[in-house]
Amino acid sequence: MKRAIATAMWLVMTCIAAPAALSAGEAGDAVFADRGPWDLKDRPLTWSLHVEGPEKPGFLHVDDGSVALGQTIDPSDQKPVLQITQKTDSRTRKIGPFPISGGDPVLIFFLEQTARDMAGLTGGSPHYIRNRIKDAVFRGGQITRDDNGATAVFQPFENDPNAGRMQGFQSLRLTFLMSDDPKAPIRELRAETADTGPGYVNRMVLQ
Repeated sequence: MKRAIATAMWLVMTCIAAPAALSAGEAGDAVFADRGPWDLKDRPLTWSLHVEGPEKPGFLHVDDGSVALGQTIDPSDQKPVLQITQKTDSRTRKIGPFPISGGDPVLIFFLEQTARDMAGLTGGSPHYIRNRIKDAVFRGGQITRDDNGATAVFQPFENDPNAGRMQGFQSLRLTFLMSDDPKAPIRELRAETADTGPGYVNRMVLQ
C-alpha cells in the first residue's frame, strides 16, 4: 500500500560498532515508510536546501534555501491538507495540496527535483530518469544501521546501458539518513555525483 501511495504522489509531483548491511529490499521499505497521518497544525517541519551543479541556463543553484512541510486548510472542503513551501535565493513557491495521510510529500519533492535537474543538465528524457530512480528506490539499494539510526543508499544508474550519454550522472548516489522510528521524518536527503562527475549536489537537512 505505501508503495502505491508513493507512486501516486510521484505522479502528482510531475504535474559506532560497524553497521550491519541488510537486504536490499529493506532499503526502499525504510525510505517509503508510512509516516502519516501527519499532524503539523502547530508547527511546520523545515529542511535546509542546498543545490549546486554546473553552470547551465535554466539550472537553479540554491546556496541557502529551505523546504517547509506545513498544514493548511483546503478551501474547497475546509479539511486539513499538507503544503510544501520552497524558498530559494530568489523565489518562494508553494506546492500542494497533499493528503494528511498520504505518504511523504518532502521525499517525493526531493526525488522529483533531482530527476528534473538531471534531465535539464544532461538533456536526457525526464520520463526515463524518473523510471530509473523509482525502480532503484522502490526495489534496490542497501541499508545500514548503527546507534544513530539507518542510512539507505541507492545508485539508480549504476550499470545503466545509457551511462555513456549521462555526462557523469551515471555516478549519481541517493542517500537518506533516518531515525529508528519509521514515523519520524527523514533527517537528511542527499543526491550527489562522484568527484569525476558534474559536481551535482541536492541536499536537504532537517532543522
